[in-house]
Amino acid sequence: MTQAGVVEEAAPTGRAARELLERADVLLASARTVLADHTGAVDAVRGVLDPLLDGLVGRELAVIPVSRLKDVTEGRLRIGAFDQAGFTTVGQIHAAGRYELQQIPGVGSQTAAQALAAAGQIAHAVRETVAVRISVEEPDETTTALVMALHRLVDAGPDVRRAVDAAGRLAGRLEPLLIAAGPARRRMRMLFTGRENRSRALEAVGEVRDVVAEAERRELSLLFAQVSVDLLRAGESDVAAWVDFELRSAEYYSLLAELSGLSPDRDAAEGFLPSGIAERVRELQLDDTRLRVSLRGYQSFGARFALAQKRVILGDEMGLGKTIQAIAALAHLSARGETHFLVVCPASVLINWVREVRARSTLRTLPVHGPERRAAFDAWREGGGVALTTFDALHTLPDAAGCGLRPGMLVVDEAHYVKNPATRRAQAVSGWTQHTERVLFLTGTPMENRVEEFRSLVRHLQPELAPSIRITHGAAGSLAFRRAVAPAYLRRNQVDVLTELPALVQVDEWEEFGPEDLEVYRAAVRAGHFMRMRRAAYARPETSAKLHRLRELVAEASEGGLKVVVFSYFREVLDTVGQALDSPVFGPLSGRLAAAGRQRLIDDFTATDGHAVLLSQIQAGGVGLNMQAASVVILCEPQIKPTMEHQAVARAHRMGQIRTVRVHRLLATDSVDQRMLDILARKERLFDLYARRSDVAETTPDAVDVSDGALARRIVEEEQQRLVTGAAGTDGEFTADTDEAETAGADADVADTDAADPVGPA
Repeated sequence: MTQAGVVEEAAPTGRAARELLERADVLLASARTVLADHTGAVDAVRGVLDPLLDGLVGRELAVIPVSRLKDVTEGRLRIGAFDQAGFTTVGQIHAAGRYELQQIPGVGSQTAAQALAAAGQIAHAVRETVAVRISVEEPDETTTALVMALHRLVDAGPDVRRAVDAAGRLAGRLEPLLIAAGPARRRMRMLFTGRENRSRALEAVGEVRDVVAEAERRELSLLFAQVSVDLLRAGESDVAAWVDFELRSAEYYSLLAELSGLSPDRDAAEGFLPSGIAERVRELQLDDTRLRVSLRGYQSFGARFALAQKRVILGDEMGLGKTIQAIAALAHLSARGETHFLVVCPASVLINWVREVRARSTLRTLPVHGPERRAAFDAWREGGGVALTTFDALHTLPDAAGCGLRPGMLVVDEAHYVKNPATRRAQAVSGWTQHTERVLFLTGTPMENRVEEFRSLVRHLQPELAPSIRITHGAAGSLAFRRAVAPAYLRRNQVDVLTELPALVQVDEWEEFGPEDLEVYRAAVRAGHFMRMRRAAYARPETSAKLHRLRELVAEASEGGLKVVVFSYFREVLDTVGQALDSPVFGPLSGRLAAAGRQRLIDDFTATDGHAVLLSQIQAGGVGLNMQAASVVILCEPQIKPTMEHQAVARAHRMGQIRTVRVHRLLATDSVDQRMLDILARKERLFDLYARRSDVAETTPDAVDVSDGALARRIVEEEQQRLVTGAAGTDGEFTADTDEAETAGADADVADTDAADPVGPA
């Protein structure tokens, strides 16, 4: 190394060292502040949660007979004296003090201590099994206080976890370094410090410089300050907290499980992997600096499994977040220096992938799809990021060998699409897998029932493993199968890892109009037909992107034996859906059916063993009926009135539901769907805050709803203007029909509303 290089690497001294240490002091103080603020927020939750848990444990102990103490002590404890003194339950023993027990004739100090210790063991075991149930239907003062305390942490967002983890690591590194660097703060002190201590101080200053530089690169001071502000922000009203809980209950329950220590069984969360593989995965530290969300424990493990094993299938059950685990793996690799990533998926979910990557990470995305796909591919090759393409587009692009590029990771969603090696899509994917070190296949299909299909997928990933996979592995059951194929397969089920009450998971499924759909849509816009605009996406069933995605969702639900409810405002849309499905279909449930007939239809749907689909007009099925047999809800289009969606979803997501409910809302980009969501978003928030939880809102939706005839007219006018501006050569004059007959019969659950058009004729 040159002399100049030595000078460049030397630790700062004198004033430069003092200024550096002062900056480090400020950084350390901000780290300690955010840790203290987080501790305060957590303590506020524990202040409500601990008494709640104590009460639940007490109720459980109150029905456990005192004789169970003998079981715990293996018969060594004599309980006759307790029984005679009226202590009949473990709860009574646990609540008593040693002095009180020693007053019982025949009970000495040792017996009292044994009894209390045994009761404590039972109480500890009970505490690990009880769960706090937050009732939206019957909120009380205590659960409201808990929801408000949790809201403070949830509302602060995913940056809290990142900030707290970073602050803890930073404080752990800086505190000892600043102590060691202490002599460098004063010139005179350095002069009178021994050579060894002076050398140690200069070395510490150099390390402080590196720590501070890394913190500044990651903008940790800004992160800490923002999170502290978020954690100290004045709490919203109890109504706002309850509304937020309903909208994202999964996040509340995840935090609740973490703080109460009720995490899922580790073996289940780790997919019952052999200990050697599980340990290797645990040792990998996930870098989440480029993520915008916090991961649940099993999700973090899934991302680390993909990274540690390099070429694997992630087969988690629908609803557990396979996409976010894949994004976390990509973000980790990006933070470690990888620049290019490739995601291959069905065309129906391409837009969702683009939105998810952008919303949940800081990674650059480039959709490589459509007429401009070659230009987009070239831009990705030159500039990096996450290229997202479809199975059908992949074979038209240069292969990995031809473009001289090795992505940091290849992700293949709905990987069962490439199970047949003879197909063009499988061959295109294989070309990339052979030239990519890390490959992640995603599929919700349970592979233990499809051993040959699984073996075909494994040949893409770990060819040496495929011959050892035999039919008998699947026949031996899911756990035996998972252990046999552990190097390449991780699957977790909802029941194993979701310790909370069933969550409501809402997913917006964005689709693009095909040419024929778009032609129908443009015609409806030109004519000013609002209702025809809303159902244009289903006018050509053979090319309908929404219908294609709906069939995929139903097929995935069928694989898991799940029941599905499909809601639409339009009877003709439901007829189209029914004709397109291969599943057992009930309905449509509409206003034409009398109330008793509707209930019989739902009863028949519920009684069906396994998968089935119930079709329902949203006005007819949204009120007064229970559909909790269903755990997948599909909304064919967004609704003008938010109450319609809320009430319809509530038919499935209610007391009695034992699984997570997934709600898929099918939406078309650059259409009436997007205009409706944009306009309603702000108004719906106000509606939620001040009306939704009131008795008036429940009984008379129109009294507080946010929609009216003007909304429909505004949307039509905006779409007409957009198409005039964005598409040259449109024929005809754009004029909106402003008929005031808004959604005739829309709120009457006996209405058949095919012809109800608040803007123009159907």
